[in-house]
Amino acid sequence: MRISVVSIPVLDQDQALAFYTEKLSFEKKLDIPLGGEHRWLTLVAKEDPEGPQLLLEPAPIHFEPSKVYQKALYDAGIPVTQLDVTDLQKSYEQLLAAGVQFIKQPTDIGSGKIAILDDTCGNYIQLVELE
Repeated sequence: MRISVVSIPVLDQDQALAFYTEKLSFEKKLDIPLGGEHRWLTLVAKEDPEGPQLLLEPAPIHFEPSKVYQKALYDAGIPVTQLDVTDLQKSYEQLLAAGVQFIKQPTDIGSGKIAILDDTCGNYIQLVELE
């Protein structure tokens, strides 16, 4: 077995697509209409186009338990997922320059460094540089 798709709940797929592609430099992999305004919308890392896909899941829009879960994580300041980077300080500075908001600046945790950003779609995302 291997991981092929991981989902992130988003409040607006178009806004999420813009943020994740324009700010975080992911590339769109699939964009399949599912009826109504919803799509099977996945992204991949530019460095790994055949790797795991990130699904921008619109569940909080129409599935109340997902909305409650997403809001609870956000209100508690808990990241919904983690993205690895090779140079956290460099990534942090680039993202800040691009207008990304952080709730936690780069912090040494002993085995690496972490920072937490707001994806503008109802989630916090943790960036990690492991040693």
